[in-house]
Amino acid sequence: MTRTAVLVGCAELPKGDGDEAAVIPALESLGFSVSWAPWDAQFDFAAADAVILRATWDYPSRRAEFLDWCESVPALVNSADVVRWNTDKAYLVELLDAGLPVVPTTVVPPGSAARFPSTEFVVKPSVGAGSRGAARFAAGADAAAHVAALHAEGHPALIQPYQSSVDTDGELALVYFGGIYSHAFAKGAMLRSTMDGSGLYLAEQLAKAEPPADTMALAEDVLDAASALLGILRAELLYARVDVVRGADGRPLPLELELTEPSLGFRQADPSAAMRFASAVRQQLA
Repeated sequence: MTRTAVLVGCAELPKGDGDEAAVIPALESLGFSVSWAPWDAQFDFAAADAVILRATWDYPSRRAEFLDWCESVPALVNSADVVRWNTDKAYLVELLDAGLPVVPTTVVPPGSAARFPSTEFVVKPSVGAGSRGAARFAAGADAAAHVAALHAEGHPALIQPYQSSVDTDGELALVYFGGIYSHAFAKGAMLRSTMDGSGLYLAEQLAKAEPPADTMALAEDVLDAASALLGILRAELLYARVDVVRGADGRPLPLELELTEPSLGFRQADPSAAMRFASAVRQQLA
């Protein structure tokens, strides 16, 4: 029986950034008919067996519209409830409250005054993708103008102490399919990367990586905590990416949990990763 899977992009990237090239033949080998479509296109998404968010990277400026669309798609993965929770980085505060050693995060809603760390720090919008709107400031700097600019766009601002290990070690991204670890890749410092021609994401330096045991354990804790907060099983997440950095004391810290439309690093993974993803899609339909 042929099933239909739609990989979802946006108008600027209707077929993604190329990372899913190996995914299409893997899905086809498991009996799927695969197509791409921008999320806001005139397309019968309701007729598909699986609608998979991949490169919907224009949503930050249209989040309400995007969430309405997500709610209208019965076979969306990850689900609309997951997308709503995960597209506002205030979820980091919830993970902090759950006892995880997340990079300290302060949310500053529009109309509220910001207090800045005494160390080097980063200010970014709570709704954003690809580090757009993120800026790094020196210790003691006044970033009120940047916060005000984010507020003027309707976004709460997130303030985090800058983790200097990113300059030397970058970030480590751990990828899970159906709640099960698949692979990992290393990312260079995003705030030093250059914007892709689409203007929607940063062209990062990526490389295959093997996560150490403490990072693996932390990523597992993050997925367990997020699933509990969402009231779902880990297996209900088709994909998840946990981005981890090292703190000043050397301990791993979760920087972000990507459950909506993250790059999954297939080009940095072993050849079997695409088939693991395709199998997880089948599992979502069981």
